[in-house]
Amino acid sequence: MSGASRAEVCVVAIADAFRDDGEILVSPIGNLPQIGARLAKLSFAPDLLLTDGVAFLVADVQPLGAPAGKGLVEGYMPYRTVFDTGWSGRRHVMMGATQIDRFGNQNISCIGEFQKPKAQLLGMRGAPGNTVNHPTSYWIPNHSTQVFVPKVDVVSGVGYDRAAKLGPLGSRFHEIRRVVSNLGVFDFETPDHSMRLRSVHP
Repeated sequence: MSGASRAEVCVVAIADAFRDDGEILVSPIGNLPQIGARLAKLSFAPDLLLTDGVAFLVADVQPLGAPAGKGLVEGYMPYRTVFDTGWSGRRHVMMGATQIDRFGNQNISCIGEFQKPKAQLLGMRGAPGNTVNHPTSYWIPNHSTQVFVPKVDVVSGVGYDRAAKLGPLGSRFHEIRRVVSNLGVFDFETPDHSMRLRSVHP
């Protein structure tokens, strides 16, 4: 290895999750996913659509933390348009997971029972809609048995087992693409769509 940091290795693994996406809106949530998506656009996925985080698609890749509206604007993308795009499968989001199970069910809502949680987290947010409407990947910065669990306490993001129960209409855009942690990369390219180890970081 050429002295690359663990964060740099993770950024490259995150970027690879966006490989072959083509002209699709990417919504990376968090610093490393943001850097990874930008790396993908600059290296092997030039057609990716990035926003300034407010209301514009930007043609150039801005540094992390650049003020909104400073990039080369290539289109108007108000919040309502994000939904129109996402609901048709033309978006790839990378978000976090407090818990994730072997079929890709994700929890960002609470720890413990939903009616009386031990800890309240973000809530459902956009996770249910993201997972059934377009490709979704996850970034897990701290790989542990508290995150990778046999069964999530609450399902926020829909995994493969639950998506299958929705039938073809409800699962036509469902795809959990990758899970990238600080230790390795996982995917669901197995006959039953259960999580498998794809690679271990050096």
